[in-house]
Amino acid sequence: MTGTPALDLRSVRRVYGFGPSATTALDDVHLSVPAGRFVSLIGPSGCGKSTLLRIAAGLEEPDHGTVRVHGVEPAEACAAKMIGLVPQSPALLPWLSVLRNVTLPHKINKGAARRRERIAGNAERAVTGAPDMRELLVKAGLGEAMHKLPAQLSGGMRQRAAIVRAFGLRPDVLVMDEPFSALDEFTRESLQDQLLDLWDELKTTVLFVTHSVSEAVRLSDTVVVMAPHPGRIVDTIEVDLERPRGDRLFGERRFHEYEDLIRDRLRRAWRSEAA
Repeated sequence: MTGTPALDLRSVRRVYGFGPSATTALDDVHLSVPAGRFVSLIGPSGCGKSTLLRIAAGLEEPDHGTVRVHGVEPAEACAAKMIGLVPQSPALLPWLSVLRNVTLPHKINKGAARRRERIAGNAERAVTGAPDMRELLVKAGLGEAMHKLPAQLSGGMRQRAAIVRAFGLRPDVLVMDEPFSALDEFTRESLQDQLLDLWDELKTTVLFVTHSVSEAVRLSDTVVVMAPHPGRIVDTIEVDLERPRGDRLFGERRFHEYEDLIRDRLRRAWRSEAA
């Protein structure tokens, strides 16, 4: 896909603290993500994955370098509701039903649609009307739960609601910070299926943080391998597996070859650091 990247980070550096105790979370990070791609960040704890994600989402600013979302700064993209976020914890409002939780963002910042249309080159991605949130909940397996409170749902169901809430904005870029890390393996795989179904339908660009090699291979078009001290990108692997990627993928030789390749690149990053 040609044109302005959905996400473009150049020479990004982020340092926490001052003086001898300062920690360089990211150093000289370059990442360009074409529109519509599913990109996963993987690496050991402390390699800056979540920091990179927060910078891309406009939640933090880099100390050096530039960040653009479809050609504009993250703050402008956020004001236009071009960025969606799914954190590790679903963060649903406990006093609202699932349906009211997922429709709430549409009632806030109603001028976002106009801002979105004014951003150069955004006409072809313009959002026409609000999506049918009831339909999205049904597709995510929450049709019978939409009128329940979050406390009445399982952890997996709450995370599905958070994903629907984010997709419901039809964001140009969706950032997801290990959204399935607290779930059991069966629930995790089920939510991967539903995430892929929604992504395939809505064509959103996704930046996804994970510690799971299998999850990264199953979901991604591109896997970005990171290493710590300082946090940096050490490899980028294109995953050439046919979609849709159902359960049968786990039995395919090429799937496991990609797993082995990514694990090897992670080991190399650790050996390089130790040396």
